[in-house]
Amino acid sequence: MSIRLEQLVERLGGQLKGDADVEVLGIAPLDAAGSSHITFLSNPKFRAQAEQTQAAALILSEADDAQVQSYAGARIVTKNPYAYFARAAQLFQRLDEVAPPAGIHPGAVVDPAANVAASAVIGPLAVIEAGAVIGERARIDAGSFIGRNAKVGDDTHFHARATLHHACEIGARGIVHSGAVIGADGFGFANEAGQWIKIPQVGRVMIGDDVEIGANTTIDRGALADTVIEEGVKLDNQIQIAHNCHIGAHTAIAACAGIAGSARIGKYCSIGGAAMIHGHITIVDRVHVSAGTLALRSILEPGQYTGFYPITEHRDWEKSAALVRNLGTMREKIRALEKTLKSLTANSENQEENE
Repeated sequence: MSIRLEQLVERLGGQLKGDADVEVLGIAPLDAAGSSHITFLSNPKFRAQAEQTQAAALILSEADDAQVQSYAGARIVTKNPYAYFARAAQLFQRLDEVAPPAGIHPGAVVDPAANVAASAVIGPLAVIEAGAVIGERARIDAGSFIGRNAKVGDDTHFHARATLHHACEIGARGIVHSGAVIGADGFGFANEAGQWIKIPQVGRVMIGDDVEIGANTTIDRGALADTVIEEGVKLDNQIQIAHNCHIGAHTAIAACAGIAGSARIGKYCSIGGAAMIHGHITIVDRVHVSAGTLALRSILEPGQYTGFYPITEHRDWEKSAALVRNLGTMREKIRALEKTLKSLTANSENQEENE
C-alpha cells in the first residue's frame, strides 16, 4: 500500500522539501531504491550514493541537505535520519500487514479459568493455562505457551513457539521471538559431599513495557526474589540472563551475551555480542561493554569498556593492545641492545686488562 509524502510527514514529522503528492510504496537502500521508494542518508560517507540515488524521496539531516546538491527528488529533513527511517519502516510494515482476526483458534488449548481479551489473537496449538491474563490486542502465535497465572500486556506479540512460564509477566507492546523461554528455573544448586541439591526457583520474571526478546533467548526466573527486565530493553538472539538479574531501562544486549546470576546492569547501557558479565556485580547507567569482553568486577563509572582479562577502560585497552602488537619488534630491539651492551662490556674489560 502506498502513502503520499505529505501524509508520511504529517504522521512522523520532519521538514518536507519537494512534491508533497509523490506516493511511495516502501523503503530501500540508497543504491537499490527506485522511483516508488523512499531512502535515507544517515552516514556522510554515503553522500555520493545519495547524489545518484533514484529514490522518490530522501531522508537526511540538515547538514547533509546542504551538502547533497545534485539529488533532484523530494527531501525530508530531520535531526535523526536513522531513527526517522526506523519509524517510517514501521509505518510501511503496518500498511502492508494483514492482521489475523481476533479470537481463539479452534486448535488452541485455553483453560476456562484464563482471562483472554476479546481483541486478542490466539493461534493454533497455543496453550494458555489457568489464571493467565492475555491483554487487549495481544497475539499469541502457533505453539506458544503461557503458563498459569502469567500475564501478557496489551499489544504484546509472542511469535510461534515462545514460552512464558507460570506467574511471569510482560508488559505492553512487547515482542517475544520464536524459541525464547521466559521463566525457566535458574541454575541454583547446593553442594553436599560432592552431590548437587536443587534449590527451588520460586521467584518470577517481571518484564516492563516495550521490551523485545530475540529468538532462543532465555531469561531465568528468580530463586527467591524476581528477575527484572525494565521498560524499553532490547535483547538480541541467544542471550542467557540468569536468575535474579536486574536489567535497567532502555539497555540493549547483543547476541550470545551471558549475564550471570544477580548481576545488576543499569539504564541506557549496551552490551556487545558474546560479552560475559560475572554474577553479583553492578554496572552503572550508560556503560558500553564491547563485544567479547569479560566483566569480572563491578563497573562504577559510565564509559566504554573493552577486554577479556583484565577488563579496563576502552582507551587504556587500546594502549595495551598497541603494546601487544609491537611486542615482537620490542623483543628484537631488546636483544640487539643486550648484544651491544655485552659487546661494550667485553671491550671495556679487555681495555682495562691491557692497561
